[in-house]
Amino acid sequence: MTERQQRPRRTVHTGRVERVERLTPHMVRVVLGGEGLSGFATDGSTDSYVKLLFPPPAHDDPEDFDLDAVRAERPRSEWPVTRTFTVRSWDAGELTIDFVYHGEVGLAGVWAAAARPGDRLRLLGPGGGFAPDAGADWHLLAGDESALPAIAASVEALPEGRPAHVFVEVDDPAEEQHLTDRPDVRVTWLHRHGGVPGSLLVPAVRSLEFPSGEVRAFVHGEANFVRDLRRLLRVELGLPKEHLSVSGYWRLGRDEDGWQASKPEWNRSVEAEEAAALGSS
Repeated sequence: MTERQQRPRRTVHTGRVERVERLTPHMVRVVLGGEGLSGFATDGSTDSYVKLLFPPPAHDDPEDFDLDAVRAERPRSEWPVTRTFTVRSWDAGELTIDFVYHGEVGLAGVWAAAARPGDRLRLLGPGGGFAPDAGADWHLLAGDESALPAIAASVEALPEGRPAHVFVEVDDPAEEQHLTDRPDVRVTWLHRHGGVPGSLLVPAVRSLEFPSGEVRAFVHGEANFVRDLRRLLRVELGLPKEHLSVSGYWRLGRDEDGWQASKPEWNRSVEAEEAAALGSS
């Protein structure tokens, strides 16, 4: 028996496009449904994510798709390309995904902008593990456009009576989205106007006068500013690692394939720097 036969086959779900909506000039919402998602389920994590498989299936391709067989039997050039996206919501059999659209460049955003009802898309997952903690005194949510779907889902799941400070950096005011009307959730939008991602977010979070009590922090987005904010939270403020969800969704100058290949080494480097700083403090 081969190694592939011994391992459980990974489930590839196939969603059918039900609706497409342009939320902002650079954010496209695609709602997937259909019987191909009958086995899909999330666990309540507000950072749930899926791996989308490109190219999407052709009109006459069967629903069933054995990704492991494709990777075992075909050359790498014929393997599907994966792109990771946050689940904005999963409700009543409908999977909502928000795509950042940068014009006719890239892969997933271009597909989303051109998607029409009836189109199909394969995906793996979900993964994830963060949700607002009712035991925390307050929450800090910070990120760029790539983290906005998870931040928005987290805001909707914030426990009653638990305040939050939310920082979202986008390119300009047209990219803002309505997140909440709760008076105890303070949302700060930052507009970089073509600047370096994180150039406004990092100083904004640094300038926050942290409320008293135990905080849970969710910080995601471009890897360089995530590293800076992780250092602030872990080294300078001494917050416990288990109270943080901090990760780079992408890295400036790298496509997803390049970032995912280098991310383990990047994480080890960041953790080593952090351990050294904490050890010398």
